[in-house]
Amino acid sequence: MLRTREPITLRSLVAATGVSTMAVYTHFGGMDGVWKAVRQEGFTRLEARFATVTISADPVRDLTALVVAYVANALDHPDLYRVMFDATVDLEDLSAADATLEYLVRAAERARAADRFRSDNDRLELATQSWVIGHGLASLVAYGPLPRQTLDFGAPMLTALFVGAGDQPARCRRSVARGWGASSTRFVRR
Repeated sequence: MLRTREPITLRSLVAATGVSTMAVYTHFGGMDGVWKAVRQEGFTRLEARFATVTISADPVRDLTALVVAYVANALDHPDLYRVMFDATVDLEDLSAADATLEYLVRAAERARAADRFRSDNDRLELATQSWVIGHGLASLVAYGPLPRQTLDFGAPMLTALFVGAGDQPARCRRSVARGWGASSTRFVRR
């Protein structure tokens, strides 16, 4: 129903799934609860995807690989991804959703600790800026007018961000290329 963008109401959900109206109220407390659970599922899947990213000795590579995992998750689950960022629906567990950003924050902190980024860079800001690049790419490719080749702009954008944060250009390009390339096959539509 999300994929075909049909209006999802209690009636249409019950008809499509064969469950009773009472089951929706029993398990979710109504349609608001269903939407909360769907939105939460999106963040649960994103966190699971982040957990598959192997941590290396290169935090810039790792931060890049997390952005790749973010984009790949969005492209693998575009309908769920759209609901994840529907601010009209509350989350069941805000701290679980925040935990997804924390993966990026930790990678940015490791990059600062390794003197890859200047110490005056705020790790949350760098993590958020990395997320924004991934979110923009994912949104433009998943729902927008741009083709998958647009994803090729991700590595140069991340390189520019990280060099601006203090990383050495040549070293940064190598790290980003490893992080971007290590998971690039995940962008191939299955």
